[in-house]
Amino acid sequence: MTPFPDMPGFLYWPGYLDGAAQGALLEAVRGAIGKAPLYRPVTPGGQAFSVRMTNLGSLGWVSDRKGYRYQPTHPETDLRWPPIPSSLLDLWAELTGASAPDACLVNHYDAGARMGLHQDRDEADLTIPVLSISLGDTAVFRIGPANGGRTRTLRLTSGDVCALTGSERLARHGIDRVLGGSSTLVPGGGRINLTLRRAA
Repeated sequence: MTPFPDMPGFLYWPGYLDGAAQGALLEAVRGAIGKAPLYRPVTPGGQAFSVRMTNLGSLGWVSDRKGYRYQPTHPETDLRWPPIPSSLLDLWAELTGASAPDACLVNHYDAGARMGLHQDRDEADLTIPVLSISLGDTAVFRIGPANGGRTRTLRLTSGDVCALTGSERLARHGIDRVLGGSSTLVPGGGRINLTLRRAA
């Protein structure tokens, strides 16, 4: 499904994961977080992110005063990232057909957390899609063309999946806000966003 006809590369599958699949995926992710704890990164300028994050896969995206990059180890524990759950690899294969991802960013949005407009451009091959899965509270997602121009919003609810592909692979996107209490999936509330990529 393409919710915005003038952005045909932005694909959206509302409610793609049912309640049981969401619960199973959440448990797998929480198990991985036990091995690679959520932490709060900072921008190269030293400003703390409002989201906490971790990674799964052979490579993980990190941000600190040295810049944005992918690396094989957690910046605080210096341990390798846990593997990507098989259910996520299967989902990637079903929806993209691209080479298997080697990175999965895990962003945890607590009350008040947001993500400013940005582009995913730290990957080696920018023709390979980015696939995003939402778990927990609903988020107000904002997206706009890569070269600027008008942005639109879309509410992403638990179990929704979307992808940046083709002409929208470098679309600007972010999270304006999270609607607290809109889901009971995540213990203690909040939203978990999983973003699968091919980094290397």
